[in-house]
Amino acid sequence: MPNIASSKKSVKTDAAQTIANNDFTARVKNSMKRCEKAIKEKDVELANKELKTFIVNIDKACSKGLIKKNTCARQKARLNKKVKEMAN
Repeated sequence: MPNIASSKKSVKTDAAQTIANNDFTARVKNSMKRCEKAIKEKDVELANKELKTFIVNIDKACSKGLIKKNTCARQKARLNKKVKEMAN
């Protein structure tokens, strides 16, 4: 345990930020799973809706530095390709 006041505060803020970061990454993973589930069930309308929410969530995580830019782009491209192939 830290003795210096600023270090004590740092421990608290780090814990709060970790919780927030975990929330964002969980949103990304869950929205990806929901979209892939809709693709598997051949539900075009739901897949498009889930794709949009996935893109919003992953862009937010990317802007906060939780996911690298290229990883974000790759995951969006792959999921978008699956949705388009399923629609045809």
